Amino acid sequence: MLQAPSSSSDRRIGIVAIIVEDPDSAYNQLNDVLHGYADIIIGRMGMPYRERNLSIIALIVDGNTDQVGAMTGKLGQIEHVTVKSAFAKNR
Repeated sequence: MLQAPSSSSDRRIGIVAIIVEDPDSAYNQLNDVLHGYADIIIGRMGMPYRERNLSIIALIVDGNTDQVGAMTGKLGQIEHVTVKSAFAKNR
């Protein structure tokens, strides 16, 4: 998915936290969405929590609020996925 270019003035640094319950059922859809927004993802860290059958993923993003909101909205529609985001106050 190609995103419209945005000027650096409306781009913001943020973090997106993703909790995936039952990772085996959600990973294909999750990775498809993340691949579509690769242009705003500058870092990704994932950790499995096998004792609870969970995965926790942290994304560092640099994009405008519309881009990040579109991505988190699509992620939140995936069954077994919970998403929260936060932006830096400045920039």
